[in-house]
Amino acid sequence: MARWERIVEGVKSIAVIKSKIISRGKRIALLVDGPNILRKELGIHLEDIVEALSKLGNIRVAKVILNQYAPQSLIEAVSNQGFEPVIVAGEIGVKLAVEAMREVYNPNIDILALATRNTEFVPIILKAKEKGKETAIIGVEPGFSSALKHAADYVIILEPRGEVSEERDFKDIEERDGRRKERRKASENNRINH
Repeated sequence: MARWERIVEGVKSIAVIKSKIISRGKRIALLVDGPNILRKELGIHLEDIVEALSKLGNIRVAKVILNQYAPQSLIEAVSNQGFEPVIVAGEIGVKLAVEAMREVYNPNIDILALATRNTEFVPIILKAKEKGKETAIIGVEPGFSSALKHAADYVIILEPRGEVSEERDFKDIEERDGRRKERRKASENNRINH
């Protein structure tokens, strides 16, 4: 085998390995409602959110929406975690909604994930599902909207650091999601039969 043939074979094998790494899992756009989720009293960190979403796929877009009063140390921490900090002078909900709709129409995204506890984002979840995207909600108690929990395909309830029920909660949600899909199939079969 000539030297150039070995080089070509090596490049092909590297390309195969790289394509396997890139193609694993679904592509996720994660948008974090900073003031609602990243509070000291809640004890949630960005790496907790990333770890929970890793079960669903790969994060391709990661943005944290912050208000103008966010401390510089928080902005730096967000940036150091690989997230894009988006600073807003006005209402955060509007900017998060605009960013979410941008990702709903992004053909390179499979799952829209919102880290928030706020009910006002239910219409975004519904629109994303209407456009064929899967949806995930990441939140924390207290104050986690039950409307959000019921609207999303995946619900991840995070616990403050030190508590260990994240795995259980994620499995419970997966089971609920499976039951939801079974009910959908049953109702479709009923419509066809009638």
